[in-house]
Formats: sequence, C-alpha cells, structure tokens
Amino acid sequence: MTSKQNRSKLFVPEPPYRPGDTPDFSHIKIPAEHSPSRPDPMIDAYGTQEQATGLIRVLKLDGTPCGDWDPKLDADTLREGLRHMMLTRCVDERMFSMQRQGKMSFYMKSTGEEAIAVASAMALRPTDMVFPTYRQQGILMARGWPLKELMCQCLSNAGDKLEGRSIPVLYSVRELGFFSISGNLGTQMIQAAGWGMACAYKGTDDIAVAFTGEGATAEGDFYYALNFASTYRAPVILNVVNNQWAISSFQGIAAGQSKSFAARGLAFGLASLRVDGNDFLAVYAAIKWATERARNGGGATVIEHFTYRKEGHSTSDDPTKYRPKSEPDVWPFGDPIDRLASHLVTLGEWDKERHDALHTELTAQVRESYKEAEALGTLASPSKIDPASMFEEVFEDLPAHLRRQRQEMGI
Repeated sequence: MTSKQNRSKLFVPEPPYRPGDTPDFSHIKIPAEHSPSRPDPMIDAYGTQEQATGLIRVLKLDGTPCGDWDPKLDADTLREGLRHMMLTRCVDERMFSMQRQGKMSFYMKSTGEEAIAVASAMALRPTDMVFPTYRQQGILMARGWPLKELMCQCLSNAGDKLEGRSIPVLYSVRELGFFSISGNLGTQMIQAAGWGMACAYKGTDDIAVAFTGEGATAEGDFYYALNFASTYRAPVILNVVNNQWAISSFQGIAAGQSKSFAARGLAFGLASLRVDGNDFLAVYAAIKWATERARNGGGATVIEHFTYRKEGHSTSDDPTKYRPKSEPDVWPFGDPIDRLASHLVTLGEWDKERHDALHTELTAQVRESYKEAEALGTLASPSKIDPASMFEEVFEDLPAHLRRQRQEMGI
C-alpha cells in the first residue's frame, strides 16, 4: 500500500508574483547576440523544434538588429509600421477615456502588443483573411479602416454599420478581410483552418490567419484547428499571443508543463515558431516565413508571440488585484513602439522631434475623428438607431413571441 506521506497531491500552478511582491523576470533568458537560425520555409515541420522552444529575435534592446531573421525593411516601411502602432495606441487611449466618462460600455486596449497586429498586417496581403481576437485592432489601422467607423462600432450609434448589434471591440470589417470577432474564445482558430482549406480547394494562393490568446489554447477549438490544419495541410497561420495573463489567470494555467505554446504545434506535425512579440522586425519576419510556407503548399504554421499585457484585460478589470502594480514596468523585452523608434534612430532615420510631432499629429487626428463619431450618438446620448432594427435580420419569419415584444414596445 502507498503510505499517506507518499500520496500524490493536486498541483495548482501559481504565478511567481502576487500583489505586494517585487517582480523579477531574471528567470527569463534573453538571447544576447543570436536567435534560432532561420531555416528554409519548406523545412520538415519537425525540423523547427529549436525555433518553437527558443525565441526568434531581430532587434536587440539597444535598437540594433542581428541574426538571419532580419527582414531588412527600408526606412519608409519602418516609419509606416511605427505610425500604425502609435495610431493604435492613441485610439486606445481616447476610447478608454471615453468609456470611463460613460460614453461607451466597454473597451479593450492592446498596449504593449501593437507590434504583433501591425507587423502581421504589413507582412500579409490585403486579400488574406484575418480571424482576430480582441487585441488586434492594429490590423485595422494598417489596413486603412477609417477611424470614425471603428469608433462608431464601439459607440453603437447611427454610424455603426452593425446597427449596434455587437458589443464594442468585436469589430467586423468584411471589406478589409477582418472576420467578425467572436466573444467565445478559441472559435476563430477552427474557422480559420476551414477558410484556409477552402482557399486551397479553390486553387488560390490566399491564406487565412488566426489569433488567440494563450489562455484560449486550453479550449478544445484550438486543438480541433491544429488537427484539421495538419490533416489537410491548410494554408493557415495560427497565432498564439502569449501576453502572460488570461484575465486574472497567469499563463502557467494554460501552459501546463510544456516548454512553450508554439511547441504544441509540433505534436501535430506543424511548423512552429516562438517569437519576441515586442520586436516589430521579428514578428514581420516570422509572419513572412509562414506565408511563404503556406502559399507554396507547406501547410500551416503555429506562431507564439511572447509578449506582455501592460494594462487590464478590459475596462472591467483591475490587474493590481492579481499581479504587482510594477510588473509591467520591469518586463524585460521593453515596449514595441520604443524599440522600433530606437531602431530608426540608430539608422539615422528618426529623432525625438519627429517622434513628438507624429504623436501630436496622430492625437489630433484621433480627437477629430472621435468628435465626428460622437455626434452620431453615445451611450450617454441618443444612439439614433431605430430600436425596431433589433428584431430584423435574425429570423426569416419573426416568431410569435418576438412579434408580441415588438408590439409591446410600440415599434
């Protein structure tokens, strides 16, 4: 018989730091001079084990590039990426402030994760369909969605093409290849695998690109997507944004004992990469590598973007309740905007004066766009949407109980 002392005990992972602790990320190994090498995109999937468990980087923390993953983008392209990231952050700040003023119900910022969305969008074709989760608004900036339309969707007003039928931040922009965001986490992954399979079936070289947080990799949908992508060699990129926190649960809950989230792709025979998500150039290079593989019949790639959520999960969340207040400030991989700006400075293509001027310009652009959107209604003022529209375009034949409700409302 097993003695009482030797019986197993339930193990529950705990984050290394809680409120009141002094955070220290010295346990995270930062490659000094190199990253895992850049293999041929058509390499056998199992040959990417080093790339799945290491950390692909281009930019050092001082702004200088190194290694063979450097995509060697020209200065204009780098400045374009910087502009999109800064615009994303300006929009986030404005919309967060408006939610706090009671003018909209809900918002989710992407602070610290802008490089993942923007660099991905710039590395893709406009015809590639994106299946996002709720912190990829930078893709919409890079694809040129008018700010007023984004803001109207958040305000659910008369300018909202969805007519107020979706909660804020669940954007839907079909014309820009931005699939409707789902509030049910993980569902986008299997949908993207199916879209990629359809692209291959039709004989096009378009691809699908999905995003999910690390917490949702514990959902069954994630594994369904890996299985379908593997079986049918779907031209799809499955991105896992590991920002360390799934609401108040730290990444170790979903990670278990695995070396990385990217490594899970290897078990399904999928090429897998783990990339510094705060490094614009590394994200761009990884997405380009995966697109080349997908378009040439190599199948899917799983990419883990190693990053950090600097702010709360949403406007409904207070992160100081579950992590040290100073933790975002000591994240060892810095800020993606600062790192790209620093790189441009090292190239002699940027300086503080131009950076400040761009911030001023973008802040003014966001302010004026918001004024136009707000004029069409907010949560604190009439939305100017016909309430009768809530009964439309849901059922082909309106059920009796909804007809009664509409009559009771007098609409």
